[in-house]
Amino acid sequence: MDAIVLASKRSLLLFLLIVSLSLSQKVIHISAFNDTKSYRQVSSLRLARIQKHLNKINKSPVFTIQSPDGDVIDCVPKRKQPALDHPLLKHHKIQKAPKKMPKMKGKDDDVKEAENVLEGAWQMWHVNGTWCPKGTVPIRRNTMNDVLRAKSLFDFGKKRRSIDLDRQTEKPDALGTNGHEHAIAYTETSSEIYGAKATINVWDPKIEEVNEFSLSQIWILSGSFVGPDLNSIEAGWQVSPELYGDNRPRLFTYWTSDSYQATGCYNLLCSGFIQTNNKIAIGAAISPLSTFKGNQFDITILIWKDPKMGNWWMGLGDSTLVGYWPAELFTHLADHATTVEWGGEVVNTRASGRHTTTQMGSGHFPDEGFGKASYFRNLEVVDSDNSLVPVRDVKILAENTECYDIKSSHNTEWGTYFYYGGPGFNPRCN
Repeated sequence: MDAIVLASKRSLLLFLLIVSLSLSQKVIHISAFNDTKSYRQVSSLRLARIQKHLNKINKSPVFTIQSPDGDVIDCVPKRKQPALDHPLLKHHKIQKAPKKMPKMKGKDDDVKEAENVLEGAWQMWHVNGTWCPKGTVPIRRNTMNDVLRAKSLFDFGKKRRSIDLDRQTEKPDALGTNGHEHAIAYTETSSEIYGAKATINVWDPKIEEVNEFSLSQIWILSGSFVGPDLNSIEAGWQVSPELYGDNRPRLFTYWTSDSYQATGCYNLLCSGFIQTNNKIAIGAAISPLSTFKGNQFDITILIWKDPKMGNWWMGLGDSTLVGYWPAELFTHLADHATTVEWGGEVVNTRASGRHTTTQMGSGHFPDEGFGKASYFRNLEVVDSDNSLVPVRDVKILAENTECYDIKSSHNTEWGTYFYYGGPGFNPRCN
């Protein structure tokens, strides 16, 4: 990326400040989002409950890094991270690395149309060349403001349930209810699935309302789409003003073992996901980003089940391990997955009495193609032999193609791929 552009971005980031709150006040006024002039009063009792929760999830660091984008990254001893507070992980021994990586196909060096973020860029907290020491993991510090933007303390860090438990269908589009809209590709196979991989380019879609989000991710699924027992493991990038307080695309993870009802959360906002990497902060901003008719930057995400220990690992690029979801967290996924989905999701609250203008992907429809529309490329699944197998046939689905759409194809360099996304509200989407 052009050095002048990067320098300009870095200069702008230096002007960002962290909002600090004082618990000594009986009443605190909180800005809902950015420069919004909407404020609300918060009781001292609620503040005390929130602070107690923050004390639980913000572990004592051995080192702290101030990111130029306003984040505070705490370097927490690996054995003190939030995951190990989970009652099912009380006696869990942290796995340093998977016993076996999936057998990789030969890397195609001819794919030159996009640069990989992990090789050519950084998360914003890396800008000063500072990392967390070995034996620690970087964790984005949660603030009072972060919690107050959520609907409630219970809802903090959770996806609001998008599954209608009364809906009588087992199709993946059962996910597309209650204001959540998708443009996805998914597998439809009777074979057992032990992981998935894809390369996704990163954009900064515009979000209309603070409680809306736009994300691009992989879903690893098992269980019923119409019952309370769906297991899901998810990872990708997202823009969520409610969760992070800004419009920056960020690396994220998610998990649930009960159809998004009570279990699971984003990132490390509850006990569950165990981080092992000291250089990647889940929830931290990604940079640089793809630009319209300009440079394209992408990330490669791999999720797979370690055949020896049974834990579900997350990798970035070809060899960077981030951490894992312990097998103990799940019911159906304790064995294998039955469905994989790749694609985008937005929340449409219709707050203005019409469809939201929140964008998916680049905010452009898939027909516009490379450099304009967002993409997933080189879709693969992990089979029972722990081998990465290129996906040949996928089904595609979008609930409202006038708002967000998806188009899939296949070639020798990108394998199975698709473009997806859209602007939301427009003359045909209202």
